[in-house]
Amino acid sequence: MRILITGAAGFLGSHLSDRLIKDGHDVVGMDNFITGSQDNIVHLMGNEHFSFYKHDISNYIFVPSKLDAVMHFASPASPNPASPLAYFNLPIQTMKAGALGTHNTLGVAKANHARFLLASTSEIYGDPTEHPQKETYAGNVDITGPRAVYDEAKRFAESLTLAYHRQHGVDTRIVRIFNTYGPRMDLDDGRALPNLLRLALLNQPLTVYGDGGQTRSFCFVDDLIDGIVKLLYSDEHMPVNIGNPVEMTILEFAHTINKITGNKAGVVFVDARSARDPQRRRPDITRAKDLLGWEPKVNLEEGLMKTIDYFKMKLGIA
Repeated sequence: MRILITGAAGFLGSHLSDRLIKDGHDVVGMDNFITGSQDNIVHLMGNEHFSFYKHDISNYIFVPSKLDAVMHFASPASPNPASPLAYFNLPIQTMKAGALGTHNTLGVAKANHARFLLASTSEIYGDPTEHPQKETYAGNVDITGPRAVYDEAKRFAESLTLAYHRQHGVDTRIVRIFNTYGPRMDLDDGRALPNLLRLALLNQPLTVYGDGGQTRSFCFVDDLIDGIVKLLYSDEHMPVNIGNPVEMTILEFAHTINKITGNKAGVVFVDARSARDPQRRRPDITRAKDLLGWEPKVNLEEGLMKTIDYFKMKLGIA
């Protein structure tokens, strides 16, 4: 297939490009580098199976020649207001990527009679009252808070995607992505894992918000990409959770990182964030197992070791 990937220079988009090229496809990458990095795709430049367009997908999209699939991954995604790349600091761009960007990429898929895959998020569940979260759960969301620009953009994108499927017959798929980590993460993007891992490698105490009792589940990027590709190849149109169902508290996670890295500085507790961080996050992956035959394979320690090597390289640590 010839596949357009928006957000191709991002953490997930670049790994997805690698995997699809490995599978024998031609990838057309698109990114405006507002949060993506050229470093993530420099190894693909010159590859005969990869071409690239610098473009803002909130504007009209034109790609010459036939496309067989469109995968919409372009969006700021950092949840930390302190990060310059956070959707808190790019609110309008985030909404435009989810609304106008989804509309434009669906239009490309429709014009090409191509299959379409939307990268959605576990954030559409808000601060969930159902645990673990099934795809049927409608969520507990704050539509006016600072996180809403990302959450509501993705909720709108899902609705628009299904509208194109029902009204125009576009062959759509929707993946709801849970916390993912691995090489090519931005070290300063504000998520729990890069924050804690960066501090540990610098032999500094790990910052834990509140009492550290909030939970997350962490999926290694290779596992996530495998699930996404399986969904692309499937005939499933309704949303599918892809993530790791192994749940742990942030405090447990911090201790695990200190143990693996040999960091003796321990942890420090600071006031909880005020931006309504979800207290619990864990996917129900029953549909992924049943429909795609997928479940994660890489355990946390194995994935962390691969990620540590990348972080050391970026930090200049031998």
